[in-house]
Amino acid sequence: MQQKNAIILAAGKGTRMKSKLYKVLHEVCGKSMVEHVLSQLEAAKIDNIVTVVGYGAESVENTIGPRSKFALQKQQLGTGHAVMQTEDLLGDIDGETLVVSGDTPLFTADTFNKLFEYHKQRKAAVTILTSVAPDPTGYGRIVRNDVGIVERIVEQKDASQKEREIHEINTGVYCFDNKKLFAALKKINNDNAQGEYYLTDVIAILKQQGEVVTAYKMADFDESMGVNNRVALAQANKIMRKRINDELMMNGVTMVDPETTYIDAGVKIGRDTVVEGNVVIKGNTVIGSDCLIGAGSRITDSRIHDGVQIISSTLEQAEMYDGSDIGPNSHLRPQAEIGKHVHIGNFCEVKKAYIGEGTKVGHLTYVGDATLGKNINVGCGVVFVNYDGAKKHHTNVGDHAFIGSNSNLVAPVNIAADSFVAAGSTITDDTKQFDMAIARQRQTNKANYAKKLPW
Repeated sequence: MQQKNAIILAAGKGTRMKSKLYKVLHEVCGKSMVEHVLSQLEAAKIDNIVTVVGYGAESVENTIGPRSKFALQKQQLGTGHAVMQTEDLLGDIDGETLVVSGDTPLFTADTFNKLFEYHKQRKAAVTILTSVAPDPTGYGRIVRNDVGIVERIVEQKDASQKEREIHEINTGVYCFDNKKLFAALKKINNDNAQGEYYLTDVIAILKQQGEVVTAYKMADFDESMGVNNRVALAQANKIMRKRINDELMMNGVTMVDPETTYIDAGVKIGRDTVVEGNVVIKGNTVIGSDCLIGAGSRITDSRIHDGVQIISSTLEQAEMYDGSDIGPNSHLRPQAEIGKHVHIGNFCEVKKAYIGEGTKVGHLTYVGDATLGKNINVGCGVVFVNYDGAKKHHTNVGDHAFIGSNSNLVAPVNIAADSFVAAGSTITDDTKQFDMAIARQRQTNKANYAKKLPW
């Protein structure tokens, strides 16, 4: 049975990145480069995926997990040598094998599928994925004969002046007849200046044997970008970001300024939501329809339901239900759960707390480790005092309660439904329904005492 296989080359350290993080683990729009490649291979319905690891093998394997099998390249002796390490896993399989680098995050499943289809139609032993580069400097050139048949790949340093004028370049992605690939790998050597085994030597061997060698020219050169340094990483992020934003806009999301809107791969946003400029949306965030995400907001790993307004605020691992709003300049920390039609005003912070439907937390308030019911009014400057220096404690506030401004609720404490906390109170005892709690000393005026003060 014919199978589609893929080998991801991810063993290199990436010294030009100048980083302690291994190259393929650098992120493009929230996902590591190797994960982008893997996701597109999965979308192309590859039967067997093998990732060749070397430097940082454990880190790469932990990032990818069970989505791929792994082969270890203990010494980095070239691309051909890397593919050799997969023979025990793939060598006996009938079918085609795609070879792609783990530092090329912009390739798409559509391109991979077209490469496979072209390869099968031509009944080729190998098909090279090529593209037309505006500036081909540094790339291997695809040399064709008068009828368009691929003759060879010429590297920049070995190319004649005429060959350097060729703009069709080798992207470094290949589709092989699997068994012919591993048979040819046994015939290559490392008799070169680098002492390495090159995968391109396999192509030359197959050509010499009279096998069909073809090249499929893809339309979008940007897809072929390999990332070798931080400049290229920034360029890849920019291209991927535009791809993400364009897809969201085509599906009904309004972006006021896409150039300053930074959305990670995998984020979902519903129709008729408006995203203003200078917004960052990261991780596994899901945003519903008819929302407004205001300028300067930052949202990470959060769930936003329909009709929510977020104005210049920060959310992380939080959830906001239908019709709620927040901001400006407020912060939802992990496990903040904001109910329907809740108002969180400016300069508020909520952590590990549920706030029930219709409740209002207007401004300058901290709500931590708490459960608030429906239709509560929380005044300005209220603090839910949840930490005693050793442990966190919980506060409960019942429906329709009123918490006056500048009050401190010292947990653990229960504020009953319909009770009233007077402004400026420090509450340490539970209240009952319809109680009014006042915990402040009576005002005393000291006549003429101000004259004794140093100011």
